[in-house]
Amino acid sequence: MLTETYKNALDYALHAHAGQTRKGGDIPYFSHLIGVSCLVMEYDGNQDQAIAALLHDLIEDCGIEHQPIIQEKFGDAVVQMVMDCTDSVTFPKPAWKVRKENYIESLDNKADASLLVSCCDKIHNARAIDRDYADLGDKLWSRFNADKSGVEWYYRSLTEKFLNRGIPAANELERVVASIFQ
Repeated sequence: MLTETYKNALDYALHAHAGQTRKGGDIPYFSHLIGVSCLVMEYDGNQDQAIAALLHDLIEDCGIEHQPIIQEKFGDAVVQMVMDCTDSVTFPKPAWKVRKENYIESLDNKADASLLVSCCDKIHNARAIDRDYADLGDKLWSRFNADKSGVEWYYRSLTEKFLNRGIPAANELERVVASIFQ
């Protein structure tokens, strides 16, 4: 059962990400956060995981100053999951490949609760890539900080890590990634 705390997280995420859009379009970024949170719940995640899904990009996209606020408002478990989903807390961010290699390596040391949130984030992103690739073809890859082969490496590496850890959502990620990079 979701409580008022979940609604507070919705409001916080909506406010913090106001004006942001998804790559290459006019879709409000908030739609991604809701989508990831819904996926977490569909894979039997608890309220803390659903809240972490709403907030998973906050520190990476809006700044480290949100960390103590998240901890105070939503607790230690939520802030830990958010930090576990964050691939960089510095600005400017390190180079794309370095960030992604470090993130993939770090997954071995993260709790399953965090990995479910991360995997659902990747599923939601991969679904968007799959949909946009069908419409745009190879023009799609100009949106990214890596070419198609780099994005493929990243998503296949993530999928392998999630499958090896037995994260329930990993099979869905594997299907979507296979559809994109067939």
